[in-house]
Amino acid sequence: MTLDAFIDALPKAELHVHLIGSASIDTVLELSRRHPGSEVPATEEELRRFYTFVDFPHFARVYQAVNALVREPEDVATLVTGLARDLAPQGARYVELQVTPYAHRRVGMPMREVTEALDLAARRSLAEHGVEMAYIFDIPGEYGEEAAKVTLEHALQEPPAALVGFGIGGIEQERVKYRDAFRSAFTAARAAGLHSVPHGGEMSGPETIWEVIDGYGAERIGHGINCLADPRLVAHLRETQLPLDVCPTSNVCTGQVGRVEDHPLPRMLEEGLYVTLNSDDPPMFATTLAEEYRVAARAFGLGRQELARLAGNGVRASFLGEARKRELLDEIDALVSAG
Repeated sequence: MTLDAFIDALPKAELHVHLIGSASIDTVLELSRRHPGSEVPATEEELRRFYTFVDFPHFARVYQAVNALVREPEDVATLVTGLARDLAPQGARYVELQVTPYAHRRVGMPMREVTEALDLAARRSLAEHGVEMAYIFDIPGEYGEEAAKVTLEHALQEPPAALVGFGIGGIEQERVKYRDAFRSAFTAARAAGLHSVPHGGEMSGPETIWEVIDGYGAERIGHGINCLADPRLVAHLRETQLPLDVCPTSNVCTGQVGRVEDHPLPRMLEEGLYVTLNSDDPPMFATTLAEEYRVAARAFGLGRQELARLAGNGVRASFLGEARKRELLDEIDALVSAG
């Protein structure tokens, strides 16, 4: 079996991917043509240029422009099932999809209709593509207290059946303004049984990672790549084995890392940190989940055992039930044994 075939066959859990960022080029073009007058181009060539990012704030503006095209619950369901369709041939068996209820509220979608769309899409994803879908509700941090309130309200009052987690993303440097509101929202979400899965240390330093650990009770952290600047933090992450969901191509495309060869993932592994491999916003970054494994092999020299270990990390760090985790881990072991 070639390495490419091994990577495609490797059972995977995708733990860090965003609903809007998962929209295929064709889907975004369809939405753009359906809603003329938006910032989003209506031709493939222009859209691919639109997806060339200068820095993270530029990426955030582009992301918001695409987000504004998703105006109906049917659009939400289409995005979810489209992601399942795209991930199935890549060996993905389980996804924890990050959804931003605040964005849907801003365009006038009722909570109940969004939830019904997410429930329908989860059923279709499993039935039609064999991909189990779970959801993480994500606060866009730069929108402050209102975004925290809306996200928590939706999570507690009208949650989809497959809601497992509560997160926060967006521009990390903006969070300090709303520190108490975000801490309070995470406390309430955790009290309701949701897992804490915030972004941290993607575009800011170790202080943001400490904040999501101490203030949000993080059980898994999105990105965390700037942890290496703080030896005490590295030691804490190593000791606790707190998972870090790493997305190499994303970090290059948004300007957080200059070249993929300079990405800190190899050193994070050398330091004994718990790393999972993910795609973040794959069409926007011209990547896929399987391609991230190829990047790890090509740029970092990881072999089949190391790639299988990363896939196993994703399964173990997920919020799947223990029996299902064991099934997937056994499948990974069987693939490695088969060569």
